[in-house]
Amino acid sequence: MVQKLIILSALVAAASAVAVLPGPVYPGLAGIHGLPGLPALSPLPALPALPALTKIAAPVLPAITKIAAPLAVAKVAVPEPYDPNPQYSFSYDVHDGTTGDVKNQQEVRSGDVVQGAYSLIEPDGTRRIVEYTADPVHGFNAIVRREPIAVKAVAPIAKVLAPAPLLHAPVIAKAIPAISALPALPALPGLALPGPLSPYHG
Repeated sequence: MVQKLIILSALVAAASAVAVLPGPVYPGLAGIHGLPGLPALSPLPALPALPALTKIAAPVLPAITKIAAPLAVAKVAVPEPYDPNPQYSFSYDVHDGTTGDVKNQQEVRSGDVVQGAYSLIEPDGTRRIVEYTADPVHGFNAIVRREPIAVKAVAPIAKVLAPAPLLHAPVIAKAIPAISALPALPALPGLALPGPLSPYHG
């Protein structure tokens, strides 16, 4: 904003400045030609007249309009409805065999008195059970117990003995009776064979 004011005042000063120009003759040189030892100087020709300077008005800048910021709307907090005797109860149970996540919780509230319990399986395999109460007179109180988890009895696995290695018995060759030659087949009449039949014969 200050920069704009400086520029504006410089423009106004430049527009209102008056130029002072010398007259058509140089009056200071008129008496110089009479000095001893110097040649006489002829008077200088008159300078042509300069056109009159026109004053240029400072540019008119548009007025800067300030826009007011929108007014903030005050929100009035509406009080929530008051329940002099709040009541609720809830419970949940998780038993995930794949991840081992086993836990549960139940809680009951009647007015300002809360009673509940939760349990979970700890990494060492015990179950932690927490029973708690809360009221305006005694505050929050909890009782923590730990119980071992009943381990399922697993039947012992019978040991399977590996069979004894087999001893190789001597190979006994059985004699296969020789097959006697088959009798020749009788020739069929009218059928002449060209020669021996062989799959490799061309």
